[in-house]
Amino acid sequence: MTAYSTIVRATHVLTNAAWFGGSLAGAVALNPAARQGDDARERAEIADEGWRRWGPVQGAAIALHLLSGVAILADNRRRVLEHKPTTAAVILKTALTGTAILVSAEAYRSGAELGQATERAQTDATAAAKARALAKRMSWLQWATPAATSGLLVLDALLGEQQRGAAGLLDAPSTVRRRS
Repeated sequence: MTAYSTIVRATHVLTNAAWFGGSLAGAVALNPAARQGDDARERAEIADEGWRRWGPVQGAAIALHLLSGVAILADNRRRVLEHKPTTAAVILKTALTGTAILVSAEAYRSGAELGQATERAQTDATAAAKARALAKRMSWLQWATPAATSGLLVLDALLGEQQRGAAGLLDAPSTVRRRS
């Protein structure tokens, strides 16, 4: 393995970790913390500010994740084409990556729309109804990105295990003894 491959693989895993971690921190900490504001407008401003600060980092992580994924795919193209378990894992990982991108984009869009509707909700009944509907949608949508990106992390582990060879630290002791 070359230094280039190591850097590309590390970039791929680290950017997925940032994508996963940022989304999980938002669902676990930022969004609930924003609900501590005094009124709906303040709560919306707190959440908007947190996501506005994190958005460029997450966007860069997603872009680098995609670029490094394409580089890994190009580097392993023969293995992907010839090894059926790898082919299946790469197809699943590609579909899951697309899902993660879609749910990330939808969470971003819905969150921004929720912030705008919440600001107008006190004086506009239509905006209040829209804010309630969007809040309900966001209650599950905020967990979709961490769920999808955690699946990507698991698939990266699977693909790494496919490459590592027969004997390893976690193999059954009887398997290791037979090879000795």
